[in-house]
Amino acid sequence: MSVALLEALQGAPAPVPGVQAAVDGALAATTDVLADEDLQLSLSVLYELHYRGVDGVDESWEWQPDLLRVRGDVERAFEAALRDVVPVPASQARTAAEVAQALFDLTAADTGPSVSTYLAKHATDEQAHEFVVQRSIYHLKESDPHSWALPRLSGRPKSALIEIQADEYGGGRPGHIHSELFAGTMRALGLDDAYGAYLDRVPALTLASANVLSLFGLHRRLRGAIVGHLAAFEMTSSLPCRRYANGFRRLGYGTDVTFYYDEHVEADAVHEQIAGRDLAGALAELEPAVRDDVLWGAAIYLAVDGRAGAEMLAAWQDGRTSLRSPDPVGAAGR
Repeated sequence: MSVALLEALQGAPAPVPGVQAAVDGALAATTDVLADEDLQLSLSVLYELHYRGVDGVDESWEWQPDLLRVRGDVERAFEAALRDVVPVPASQARTAAEVAQALFDLTAADTGPSVSTYLAKHATDEQAHEFVVQRSIYHLKESDPHSWALPRLSGRPKSALIEIQADEYGGGRPGHIHSELFAGTMRALGLDDAYGAYLDRVPALTLASANVLSLFGLHRRLRGAIVGHLAAFEMTSSLPCRRYANGFRRLGYGTDVTFYYDEHVEADAVHEQIAGRDLAGALAELEPAVRDDVLWGAAIYLAVDGRAGAEMLAAWQDGRTSLRSPDPVGAAGR
C-alpha cells in the first residue's frame, strides 16, 4: 500500500484505483493492523496531509476523494483492532469528579513496562538516543492532534483544553512551544530535528501510537476518546519525565538535553488535574453519550503506548536496536 500511495502522491491529484486495490490487498493480508509496517506508514502519510504536508506533494491531495476513501478503509480496520484489544473500562462513574477519579484509578493501576525507569537506571547512550528518535514522531508535533478537539467542545471542557494547550504552545513565548523544546533536545544530542526525519526508522507500533491521536482528533464522533487519551497522557507524564531527565544526567548530559523533560515535571503535574477534572470529567458529565469513549481513550493510551514501550525494552534487553534500521544513532552532540 505504501508503495502505491507514495507513487501516486508524486503526481497531480487524480483518481487512484491502484491505491484502492493495494489497500484492499494489504487489509486482507494483515494479521495485526497495529504492528503492520505497511498500513501504519501509509496511515501516517495520509494523516500528514492534514498537518504540515509531505515534501514535494501537491497540497490538493489533502481532500482528494479517493484518498479519503482509502484512509477510511484503513481507519475502520484500525479502530476495529483497537476495540478488539481494548474494551471500554467498566465504571459506574457519571459526574465530573467520579469520571476524573475513574481515570486516576485507571492510570494508577497500569502495570505496563517502564521505559522511564530503564532509561533512568540502565540505558546506554545509544539506547537513550534511540528513545528520543522514537518519541520524535509525536513530540515534534506535540499537542497538535489534541487541538482538533477545540472546535468540537464547549463550556468548561473547552476552557480546560485551551488552558492546557496554551501551556503546550509556550504561552505565547517564541521558542517555548513544547515541540520546539523537544527539537532542542534532539539538536543537543546530535540528532536531526527536522520534522519527520526519522519516520522510516521507527517501528509500526511507534507510528500506531501517533496515528491513534490523529484517528481520534480528526473524527468528531471520537472527541471523547481524544480527551480521555490526553487525560491519561497527562496523568502519567510528570514522574516519567523526571526519570528521563535523570537518565540523561546519568549519561553526562546537561540542561540543553534535559530542559524539555524538566519543564514537563511541573507542567504535567498541573495539567493532570485540569485534564482529569475540568476536561475529561466535565465532558463526560456534559455529554453523557461520550463518557465511554473518554474512558476508552484513556485505556487506549495505556495499552498502545505500553505495547510500543514493551517492544522497545525487549529489543534493548536482547541487545538489539529498537529501530527498524540497524544503524546506530550517532551522539555527535555529546
